[in-house]
Amino acid sequence: MSQYDSLIIGEVAQDTNVDYDGTVVKAIGGAVYYSGFAAANMGHKIAVLPKADTRAVDLKAAFAAAPNITVYPLHSDTSFVTKNVYHTADRERRTSTVDSMITPYRPEEVPDIDAAIWHLAGLAAGDIPDEMIPFAAQHAMVAIDVQTMLRCVENGGMVYHDWAKKKEMLPYIRFLKTDAAEAQILTGTEDRAQAARMLCDWGAKEVLITHNSEVLVYDGKEIYTCPIKARNLSGRTGRGDTTFACYITERLTCDVPTALRTATALVSLKMETPGPYMGTRADVEDYIKEFY
Repeated sequence: MSQYDSLIIGEVAQDTNVDYDGTVVKAIGGAVYYSGFAAANMGHKIAVLPKADTRAVDLKAAFAAAPNITVYPLHSDTSFVTKNVYHTADRERRTSTVDSMITPYRPEEVPDIDAAIWHLAGLAAGDIPDEMIPFAAQHAMVAIDVQTMLRCVENGGMVYHDWAKKKEMLPYIRFLKTDAAEAQILTGTEDRAQAARMLCDWGAKEVLITHNSEVLVYDGKEIYTCPIKARNLSGRTGRGDTTFACYITERLTCDVPTALRTATALVSLKMETPGPYMGTRADVEDYIKEFY
């Protein structure tokens, strides 16, 4: 058995979030942050490899409130510093600007960490170069949030481009996560089920696609969906990270429908409160009994 259920690799972000009503919140963020808390608070043993300018960000302190997390901090001369402006109450439309990015991850700086899954959770193209994927596949099952390949920083803004090496890299990937818009960029279709099938045909073993109404999973055989039932969206930031981290760690011991229901219930509950998921597995189980 591996020492950790998942090793999450990705930079911690210094975020400024401006809500549609003008409320401004400065916070630590990033996929590694939301993913780490979600998986750890469900009882999974997690390692994180966050990267930032450690003169400005205390990376161990950032995860101090989470149980079961071991932090392996990496220094970068610059941090990922971003501003997100949300334009609608459902937080589906936002404009992101980026002031600075990290120096990219390199295979030689990853410690020898025994984990069942290596979860690549970068924030923009270049953070986690393509070469990190086959390297990760030599050590564990690979999970990747495709935003780290599609989101490109150009002139301080965030734009999306297709992943040039997707057909070369997808065969290395056990778990692939996209949102609905990213799936369309990758495949050219708005049909999420068809997009998931195409991504599996190109090599990914299991595809998870998030949408504001549901989470969809395709395992190469069947399409599974589960509805999101959040009663408010004040904690919308981190939706995909929370869902994916929970899903892949639950899949270590559960079948697809069970892991999908648990992850969807968790993110529904998480979205009702800003910040990372700070509840327990029992809270999620109670939520499932009430709403699912």
